[in-house]
Amino acid sequence: MQIQKIITTTLKTKPAETSLPFGKYFTDHMFVMTYTKDKGWFNPTIKPHEPLQLDPSAMVLHQGQAIFEGMKCYRAEGGRLLLFRPERNFARLNASGERMNIPPIDEAFALKALSELIKTDTAWVPSAPGTTLYIRPFIIATEEAIGVRVSSSYQFIIILSPVGAYYAEGLSPTKIYIEEEYVRAVRGGVGFAKAAGNYAASLKGQQKAAAKGYTQTMWLDAIERKYIEEVGTSNVFFKIAGEIITPALSGSILPGITRDSAIQLLRHKGLTVTERAISVDELYATHQNGTLEETFATGTAAAVSPIGEFMWGEKIFAVGNDGIGETTQWLYDTLTGIQYGRVKDEFGWVHEVK
Repeated sequence: MQIQKIITTTLKTKPAETSLPFGKYFTDHMFVMTYTKDKGWFNPTIKPHEPLQLDPSAMVLHQGQAIFEGMKCYRAEGGRLLLFRPERNFARLNASGERMNIPPIDEAFALKALSELIKTDTAWVPSAPGTTLYIRPFIIATEEAIGVRVSSSYQFIIILSPVGAYYAEGLSPTKIYIEEEYVRAVRGGVGFAKAAGNYAASLKGQQKAAAKGYTQTMWLDAIERKYIEEVGTSNVFFKIAGEIITPALSGSILPGITRDSAIQLLRHKGLTVTERAISVDELYATHQNGTLEETFATGTAAAVSPIGEFMWGEKIFAVGNDGIGETTQWLYDTLTGIQYGRVKDEFGWVHEVK
């Protein structure tokens, strides 16, 4: 398929790079492709970023068939534009789509379309320290019908947003509230997929955490309400007596691409990384006996975020010395160094936009 380009004649005013909020500003253009049952995916177009035209009966608004991804483009030294493991994002988009009964996209073509979109809006890729171009590919059901069934039409869209740090704390340790009343996902459900409804379900817990002065929520499993799953929209790691432990993927935990990258980097460094179930009781016990050394979360938005304090019921317990741990700092420096082209990529993860 040939990508049609409709270039805007009215360029937006770009925000200052020194004070970029997360996800508030959007570039001049977006990519849109349509699916119908009889034609498949067709009419790939780069066009001005503009409101969508949806009928009030569009099935995404009623049955919630919507999936998305989160990626970034990094401006490296010399102006090079780098993507980090983009093929994994499009593969995961299709995995989410399979669970949500959404037709698959051609992953190689999606990467080509993304590259063309970034080249069209190259001027929007920020260069200030810590800034990136956030990429949001998503697919929504568009058939005009009300009824619990699979839609016959969809739109695949990519939008771009220049962003700064995801958390206001930056690399300062965050405070995490452990949620015991609500759950985010259950095994057998759609917790492993980046489905829009997963994140709507997490907002109640996030509100509770914010009301108590905490940055994010740590979710427990939906069955026994004791095994740790995720922190907000991120995967979580604990360094206990020299061993790094992260909850095993169980079907209700998102298989994070940053999570996988962190595991590979840490093991490459010679550290022991174990994927297994870990309960909040065990976590608290390691704090009590002094073996809990570091805790951090990983995800596309924040990369690596240190955790400095937990609230569990009436218990409040700190991790480390109110600063970023040695392993967490090394992981952040190495991961972001690869992403920005400052550290040699020994894994073949970086894709240059040309």
